[in-house]
Amino acid sequence: MPPVGVEPLLEKLRKAGISEDTYTIVLSPEMVISKRIDVLKKRFPDQRISREELIARAEDLAPPASTYIAFLVLSTAIATGGLLLDSAATIIGAMVIAPLMGPAISTSVGTVVYDRKLITRGLTLQVAGLLLAIAVGAFIGFLITELGMMPPGIDIREISQVAERTNPTFLSLFLALGSGIAGAISIIRNAGSALVGVAIAAALVPPAATSGLGFAFGLPAVAIISAVLVLVNVLAINISALILFWLSGFRPLGSSAVGRARKAVVLNILVLGVAIAILSTVLGLVTYVSSQTALIEQQAKAEVSVMLNESEYEDMRLVTESVDVSYRPADLILNEPARVTVILYRRAGQELPPGIAQRIDDRLTEFTGREVRVRVGFIEAQQTT
Repeated sequence: MPPVGVEPLLEKLRKAGISEDTYTIVLSPEMVISKRIDVLKKRFPDQRISREELIARAEDLAPPASTYIAFLVLSTAIATGGLLLDSAATIIGAMVIAPLMGPAISTSVGTVVYDRKLITRGLTLQVAGLLLAIAVGAFIGFLITELGMMPPGIDIREISQVAERTNPTFLSLFLALGSGIAGAISIIRNAGSALVGVAIAAALVPPAATSGLGFAFGLPAVAIISAVLVLVNVLAINISALILFWLSGFRPLGSSAVGRARKAVVLNILVLGVAIAILSTVLGLVTYVSSQTALIEQQAKAEVSVMLNESEYEDMRLVTESVDVSYRPADLILNEPARVTVILYRRAGQELPPGIAQRIDDRLTEFTGREVRVRVGFIEAQQTT
């Protein structure tokens, strides 16, 4: 029979007097040759596995504590190195061995079938694992700084892989929601669990490692924003998987247990939903701030180019890609000025327009509505006739 037929058959066996103390083994045949296959498919149109198989898979996905810790420490260490090396390939490689899918799925499965042991184990592994990942990231960061393995004066916020986790947007929330749904589907349909595990780990391990690096390098904003991203992602993964398992029809045995499970599911969805909504305000703020800073940078570069094309400055040329705007989200929040650096070519002996830096400053302030600080540098050029 199809996998979805296992559960109703087991219920009939229980009603016939076969208790749970017996061994029930479910086997998958290599091939079935029968004219009744179409009849079975019509009778069992769904493709989900049975409740018992779901519980068994959830238990298998949550590995023993020693294995879980070992793989989590290794994956976080590799991910931390990938962040500092700005290597997306290294980070992806770390996600392959990260064991975070199992605990998230176990918690959701335990809730819908009202298995408190499974819930407790899943929650414990999730909380302890993410705290451990942050601690490992911090330890590696402290070790690197103490051993002088990073160039002096480097700002990890300028590393693109780190910046990606310190400037999260609502797209990060959609990634986590999608990962949770994909994880539930992969378990229900028994397909692609390994690949989905990579997606779930990608939503959790790199930001956790980034949070640890924030603590190590004395950057509390990096540590806090990344930790918020981790928390939002783990809540989103749990709520999406929980909803999908419940909508797929998984219930505990017994009508009284079904009622308790329904209450637990509704309560968890409400609590997780409210927590996500509250924490998402941080993502919303970061999204707004990031868009505003990007807009200021774009406006400043465009306006400087327009200004230098005017006749008054026709003897000067802008060095290619030489308008640098330093304006971080923290600067916008703290109302700090944008720092604009402009590099110009000028002919040897050419007289400079008086107060050109201030002119650019005034123009950008008026155009962007933001306070700026302008520095203008010159490269003297000579050309043969």
